[in-house]
Amino acid sequence: MTNKSPTSDAFTTKGLTKVYGEGPAAVHALRGVDLTIPSGEFVVLLGPSGSGKSTLLNILGGLDRPTDGSAHFQDTELTALTDSELTRYRRDHVGFVFQFYNLMPSLNARENVELVTEISTDPMDAGQALALVGLDERAHHFPSEMSGGEQQRVAIARAVAKQPTVLFCDEPTGALDSATGRAVLKVLTDVNEKLGTTVIIVTHAASTAALADRVIHFADGGIREVITNDTKLTAEEIEW
Repeated sequence: MTNKSPTSDAFTTKGLTKVYGEGPAAVHALRGVDLTIPSGEFVVLLGPSGSGKSTLLNILGGLDRPTDGSAHFQDTELTALTDSELTRYRRDHVGFVFQFYNLMPSLNARENVELVTEISTDPMDAGQALALVGLDERAHHFPSEMSGGEQQRVAIARAVAKQPTVLFCDEPTGALDSATGRAVLKVLTDVNEKLGTTVIIVTHAASTAALADRVIHFADGGIREVITNDTKLTAEEIEW
């Protein structure tokens, strides 16, 4: 099964603004962001801490709402959805991978993946998801018996098992060494290429940009530059 739809855009935003607080203490996390992300791309949102990239990810992922402006997922206006509709959007279309793995320590790898497959409408078999990330032989191991990189790959398998249209990754290699980080990035590029999933990675690691179809540079709550890669590197080729 593929989620790739080359003729449509995964996301479009117009004038997207997010302000936390009021008055002199207000923090302008996003300042009128206009953006288009085509379906099926591997996209990197690059910028320093506080630049607005994670705020954008949270809004596109249905975890937060903007102060002003609009955001569309395909033909659906996310900013017009009710809370219950946003929940359904996250359940049916979105997978999340974070810097910290958030695995249940009392469950083995397969059982951690099955937490998602049990509530998904069209899930992948948990064993198939673990095989996709190279961990089918570790299915019955608990998180405490795995390395950090293996735990992150279980987290990716859990997110991918629901067969999401979009996979959002917030600093997915932030806690990993270079070899393990490359292995995790290889899994994410495989998910994009083999399943056609739109993959959006938030990171401050500039080297990750070499993997992307599109690199969106953030600074001070806005987009400074958008670059498309004509020649992408593999995860094994990037510098760390």
